[in-house]
Amino acid sequence: MKILTAREMKRIDRAAIEEIGIPGTVLMENAGLRIVRALKGRFPKPEDETIVIVAGKGNNGGDGLVVARHLFNSGAAPEVLLLAAKEEVKGDAAVNLSVVLKLGIPVTEIRTPAEWKKARVKVFHATVLVDALFGTGLLKPLDRLFALAVEDMNTSAAFKVAVDIPSGLSSDTFEMIGPCVKADLTVALAAPKIAHIFPPAAEWIGDLVVAPIGIPPFLFDKPELKLELVEGKTVLPFFGKRNRDTHKGSYGHLLIFAGSLGKTGAAVLAGKAALRTGAGLVTVATAQSALPMVARSMAELMTEPLAETAGRTIAKEALPRALELVNGKSAVLLGPGLSTNPSTAEFVLGLLPKLKVPAVIDADGLNIIAAKPDILRRLSAPTVLTPHPGEFSRLVGRSAAEVLKHRLELVPEFAAKFGVTVVLKGYRTLIAAPDGRVFVNPTGNPGMATGGTGDVLSGIIASQVIQEKDFLGAVLSAVYAHGLAGDIAAERVGEKSLTAGDIIRYLPPALKALAGE
Repeated sequence: MKILTAREMKRIDRAAIEEIGIPGTVLMENAGLRIVRALKGRFPKPEDETIVIVAGKGNNGGDGLVVARHLFNSGAAPEVLLLAAKEEVKGDAAVNLSVVLKLGIPVTEIRTPAEWKKARVKVFHATVLVDALFGTGLLKPLDRLFALAVEDMNTSAAFKVAVDIPSGLSSDTFEMIGPCVKADLTVALAAPKIAHIFPPAAEWIGDLVVAPIGIPPFLFDKPELKLELVEGKTVLPFFGKRNRDTHKGSYGHLLIFAGSLGKTGAAVLAGKAALRTGAGLVTVATAQSALPMVARSMAELMTEPLAETAGRTIAKEALPRALELVNGKSAVLLGPGLSTNPSTAEFVLGLLPKLKVPAVIDADGLNIIAAKPDILRRLSAPTVLTPHPGEFSRLVGRSAAEVLKHRLELVPEFAAKFGVTVVLKGYRTLIAAPDGRVFVNPTGNPGMATGGTGDVLSGIIASQVIQEKDFLGAVLSAVYAHGLAGDIAAERVGEKSLTAGDIIRYLPPALKALAGE
């Protein structure tokens, strides 16, 4: 499902109307019907509610007028507060205003703050408020009359339904630009917009419903539309049932370079997660003294000792043996718990250019290459980086705050520049492909903000990579499954108590659900 800007949505609307020939009134009618359907999902008997629709003069207000008509036809008694003069309403919205007036639905014109103060008692008495003031084209903060209306709508105890987007948000940014409606439910029309997806703007959306309004799907399949929300139907093909005539070799052999003194847990979590996700074989190569702890963690994990430093991390002298181990493996996972010891860094920087198999680079692997990111240009096989904002900030030389603020520009720019796939972890994890496409993962919860969940994710990604031919699909499906397992874990143990181990524990039911079992 594509995530659009206001300009992209307007272009698609225009194509549907002018090229396909779908009248704008039909799209507006479909929008209103979808909003009423969503509202009735919460309030099955709208006739029992006191419903007030706060409408603007544009198409968003027109959608609200369609809502008023269908609620009226359902037996409800909606009222419309129109924050404009009736003669200011034009086009398709004017058509629906005329119908509403002929039906006798009360429409109160409000053009000044003084007029609003006289009418706002209706807002305070409402049990349901429909926000149809402004749509996706807003670029500047609301002020005067509109800011006052939004403030009072937020003060009201009514359940608030936003048409397309809460008034006051700009659809093209997740930053707050001024006062806006705090919605309980937002019905996004045709496609979600940026403000629907990312905080802080997304915190004002409430529950999000994306409603089709009759625009042909192929109009969204344009190569220039680069931002997309990952859906379950996108990843389901990567979790189908296995063929009967298979063996462990059919599902790949993953080699993990991870762990050091005090950080063996990272290697263990990655290895366990990879096996639980279906890898045929997993070998963890780690510093010699760390090996016993890794080996005791799970009988199914194979282990390999490597030469170590005085600090008991993998040493540069381990490189020849590491290259021998890579032979015959399906992919390499590098980084969890490695440390950034100078000798370990030499090992990593010496290993990466020689890899001929796909690689997943995480944690200290990322911290090491941050000093020499150009080494990524020398990688010959598909590679995915899995940084959190702090690690990515070191890769690009920007603060973590800047990374979060400009993630939609910085992450795809880095992926394209170095020819890698980047998974920026966090709420609404971003996955950027080298070709410029960017995906947003919808699964996951705040309980996953705890140590080790990134190690689990890297293991799941690497496991999917060795099992699937579609590299990007493997990454997307892994991120989705990781978040889903976290969501199931949160349901069972609560967000506060959730640990990385719980994600592995609840991977099986997540994978069963994705497999349709």
